[in-house]
Amino acid sequence: MIIKFKHDAPLPAIESLKQYLINQGFHIHESIGESVTIMGVVGDTTAFDFERLYAYDVVESVLRVQEPFKMVNRKFHPDNSIVDVGGVAIGGNNIVIMAGPCAVESPTQMETVAPLVKEAGAKILRGGAFKPRTSPYSFQGTGKKGLDLLASVGKKYGLPVVSEIMDIEELPHFLEKVDLIQVGARNMQNFSLLKALGRTQKPILLKRGMANTIDEWLMSAEYIVAGGNPHVILCERGIRTFETSTRNTLDISAIPVLKKLSHLPVVVDPSHASGRWEYIDSLSLAAIAAGADGLIIEVHPSPELALSDGQQSLRPDRFLALLERSRRVAEAIDRTLL
Repeated sequence: MIIKFKHDAPLPAIESLKQYLINQGFHIHESIGESVTIMGVVGDTTAFDFERLYAYDVVESVLRVQEPFKMVNRKFHPDNSIVDVGGVAIGGNNIVIMAGPCAVESPTQMETVAPLVKEAGAKILRGGAFKPRTSPYSFQGTGKKGLDLLASVGKKYGLPVVSEIMDIEELPHFLEKVDLIQVGARNMQNFSLLKALGRTQKPILLKRGMANTIDEWLMSAEYIVAGGNPHVILCERGIRTFETSTRNTLDISAIPVLKKLSHLPVVVDPSHASGRWEYIDSLSLAAIAAGADGLIIEVHPSPELALSDGQQSLRPDRFLALLERSRRVAEAIDRTLL
């Protein structure tokens, strides 16, 4: 249930209503915008007569939320949320680029790629230390040593870092080393992990499951936010369809749908969506034009030697050219590519 207050509503009257609802057993979440104050009432409201709330002079309107997700709902939080990742703001009018290799392989690799992506315009360094692979015989990542290396190189070049977590047991190390914790597609409905992340205040990049609906995706985000962590960024990375020309099918339509339903920032991963470096440019430009708040792109100094996903990694020169084109698209829609 959403309560919208009148513009001139005095704070004591709002607090009085808040206390009344708490006494009724509800959990209250307030959202104070520039021109409107909204109160989200979470709990079983089926037997509650919301019409009685109009007896309070400060109430302008009361709305029952039909969607199963409440706290990530734009009805509860009309303004776009902005998530701070190590000093980089994701959301609002800016478009943020995250870039780096699919997997952290060696100090030489990371020392080579980090300054190149930073110079090109990336604001966050990506790199996988724990790699969830379909085949048990594929490269599984460098683990904690890789995470330490990623954090060290990011700190050296002044870049916050993002990396994927696979297990709750790894969380303490991630909290110490990583600025943005990525939940991969395979873990989107790992509810135990989502609950644990909800008990932190670390920013979370929540990727869409390969066969999940938007509602299911938002419900996973709800787990984190309801747990007490509002710092969630959604990442569209393509879904599984009958098409085999690309690794996945990038759901561009998800961007405006999410923007309508939720206040959370939305970024796009064109690398995993396409599975081929040749398509990354077009998908990136389309995502920006559709309203994405950022891109996460795989970049490798020598893709042919990559231990993971070299076929979908851009060379640094191609990445630089992409960002130059991306800036022009951003300017055309009155946004800024940081």
